[in-house]
Amino acid sequence: MALTTTDLVEVPPELDLQTALAVYGDGFTALMLEQLAPPMAGQDVLVTASAGGMGLLLIQLAHQAGAQVIAAARGDEKLELSRTQGADVLVDYSRPGWEKDVLEATGNRGAGIVFDGAGGELGAAAFRAAADGGWMSAHGAPSGGFAAIDPDEAVRRGITVKGIMDLRADSTTTTVTGADVIARAAAGDLKPVVDQVYDLEHVADAHRAQEGRTLRGKALIRVSR
Repeated sequence: MALTTTDLVEVPPELDLQTALAVYGDGFTALMLEQLAPPMAGQDVLVTASAGGMGLLLIQLAHQAGAQVIAAARGDEKLELSRTQGADVLVDYSRPGWEKDVLEATGNRGAGIVFDGAGGELGAAAFRAAADGGWMSAHGAPSGGFAAIDPDEAVRRGITVKGIMDLRADSTTTTVTGADVIARAAAGDLKPVVDQVYDLEHVADAHRAQEGRTLRGKALIRVSR
């Protein structure tokens, strides 16, 4: 598909180009999820894969909205990074039965809103930790697949579940634009965390870091002129 001048977004002088590049893709999806989800003020919001590029942006948005943010990730380093971005409760999902910690943090109600960026069994556990009548986005699959959620159980519990195909369809009806992403970044609402900047000749190292889940936030590729 050819790009036209209408696809271009001006980066304001108060926002550096690296930040604009780092925030654009994940920021678009994060703002779409913010728009699709119920109001987050006063809610218990669970974010899995919380130290990834989009997970950190979702933490920021939920924190700004006045939610109690529960960050779930693997290991102290990722959880500490989640805390610095606004997480109130930290849950290490390398521990069996970690969803019980989410329930305990919510007074056994479960999380009213779940942003699942992990997928697989971790996503299924996040669904078990969701509140009846809640809302969940199962958009992540770094564990090898999207969360397998029984639609009958979701109906029985009154949980609205957005799968990745639902989000792709919703992207045609939501009002988020690229200009919105850049404006929110310039205002300080979206602050991408860039872990590493790789030269183009080291792009394989970037792939290995991503596959090994050692990245904290985003990796960028620098193309020399």
